[in-house]
Amino acid sequence: MKVIATFSIVAYDPKNQEWGVAVQSKFLGVGAVVPAAKAGIGAVATQSYANLMYGPDGLKMMDEGSAAKETIEFLTAADDGRDQRQVGMIDKNGQAFAYTGAGCSDWAGHLIGEGYACQGNILVPGTIEAMATRFEEAREGEGELADWLVESLLAGQEAGGDSRGRQSAAVLVVREGGGYGGNNDRYLDLRVDDHPMPIKELKRILAIHHLFFGKMIEGNTVPLSEVAAELQEMLTRTGNYFGKINGSFDDVTRKALLSLVGTENLEERWTGKEDEIDLEALNFLRDKFSKV
Repeated sequence: MKVIATFSIVAYDPKNQEWGVAVQSKFLGVGAVVPAAKAGIGAVATQSYANLMYGPDGLKMMDEGSAAKETIEFLTAADDGRDQRQVGMIDKNGQAFAYTGAGCSDWAGHLIGEGYACQGNILVPGTIEAMATRFEEAREGEGELADWLVESLLAGQEAGGDSRGRQSAAVLVVREGGGYGGNNDRYLDLRVDDHPMPIKELKRILAIHHLFFGKMIEGNTVPLSEVAAELQEMLTRTGNYFGKINGSFDDVTRKALLSLVGTENLEERWTGKEDEIDLEALNFLRDKFSKV
């Protein structure tokens, strides 16, 4: 079994009722191993000589009413390999707890704060402290849980991170009904499996996720009647519109725009029914199709 030398954070956002995990490691595809989470129950990060059953077993215990602290104490007490395990958990109430086995490779440790826990092994000292500070600062500002988690990873990397280097990173956030289609809780599950700058790449992908899956924000829209001629010219270039450039946002123009929006996966930003278009979506189309 390979050691999963890594640093991670588990956290809870009570405002949006989101639970999440973010992780980075000198390990291929760390997002397939470390994180586990379920809306309304909690989140788990299992690492070092990871016991993958800490994820499902931990979530099951917390679903049955155990707190994060009680869950970790039970799981590690029953695990003969506990000295080489490391795990962080946060429960449905936002209570965090973490465990670092005495046999984890230096530097190894954890830090528990209000609504989060940071943990890591084979690190440059100071990494998890930097993660905790950045997370606390980030959640007082703009963005959402996923943004704060990735900012925490960036701070950890800036402080030294995994002493062996870097390879992969991931962020998982769950929210009741938050997944695609609204019938699941997997709001966001992004992974960078092998990259020289995995956290920066993760942040780039996260921004794309916000674009494709973000909702229209009131006050950040443009009336389609004001940009009809611009859209008709754009849609002509993309091959979606064959009518006159008359500046009228008629049914033909609407159908053509809906077709392009569907091709570009921007349905969450404009459904085809509104008489305004989200400015984020419009600017994306402008940037991409200003020259075709």
